[in-house]
Amino acid sequence: MNKDNIYQEYGDFVFRYLLALTNKHQIAEELTQETFYQAIKSINKFHDDGTVKFSTWLCSIAKNVWLQELNHNKKRNQLVESLSDFKVTTNLEEDYLRKEDKVNFFKQAHQLSDKKREILYLRLLGDLSFKEIGSIVGETENWARVTFYRAKEELRKGVIRYEP
Repeated sequence: MNKDNIYQEYGDFVFRYLLALTNKHQIAEELTQETFYQAIKSINKFHDDGTVKFSTWLCSIAKNVWLQELNHNKKRNQLVESLSDFKVTTNLEEDYLRKEDKVNFFKQAHQLSDKKREILYLRLLGDLSFKEIGSIVGETENWARVTFYRAKEELRKGVIRYEP
């Protein structure tokens, strides 16, 4: 498959497919660009053995790009909603207690083993998936998931006691 002619040959087809999914011209254009970017990055994974048409392969990439966009928008909307629901408090006592809870959490988390603490921070503060965490620390996705769960359980059960 010649990379240079892919967009000229299939661009309109993919755009119309995405337009049918999104019903929005501008979004379909943006997703079409992302689709071809992803296709060029992974063109070596397409095997022209006649079982899957190239246009079908492009549509599957387009659909994944669209689903990722939907998920991204959902998360963005949830954040906007949570921020709009957030009420500003002027109660200094509540602010102090909230800070104390945060300090206590980090004191307890600091008492975890290095691996558990790292997994906890990557998941909660880095908002990374278990697959990404496993990749970072050189372990499996399942290992990261189990280690995170065990760290949470230690914190929840109060197994770790902070000694000042």
